[in-house]
Amino acid sequence: MTTRNIALAAIFISLSAIGGMLKIPVGIASVALDAMPALIAALFLSAPLTGTVAALGHLASALYGGFPLGPMHALIAIEMGLVLWLFAKLHKSGRQVLKWIAFVFGNGVVAALPFYFLLSPAFFYTSVPGLLIASAMNALGAAAAMPFMASRLRERVK
Repeated sequence: MTTRNIALAAIFISLSAIGGMLKIPVGIASVALDAMPALIAALFLSAPLTGTVAALGHLASALYGGFPLGPMHALIAIEMGLVLWLFAKLHKSGRQVLKWIAFVFGNGVVAALPFYFLLSPAFFYTSVPGLLIASAMNALGAAAAMPFMASRLRERVK
């Protein structure tokens, strides 16, 4: 791991923390735009570092919301890290459409699945629509920014 990668990860974690302040009013206080910088980080960082950005970004977002789910935010951070790790792996392998589907479905449905059993089916069914909306908003924002960021990356490499 190079100093450059550590610095980039720190920048994207900071951007995720800022995105965590931009809440999406869907009923759960920690739904925010904290994943967008982590999605963009997949352009520059390895899959494990991208996952780390997502996990720490979620924890910052949950902190701003007052940790409404308490210690379960640790589980959510791990899930976010895994979903963004998968996204980065799919991005690096050139699966351009599948990476977006995997992110939205993974973050919007699969990550909520443990809470069906841990909290209640009602929590799962009420949180999934909001999580899908937030995931789609994060994905759309990142998809709009990524071509610009990729072109800037190509210019720097030349």
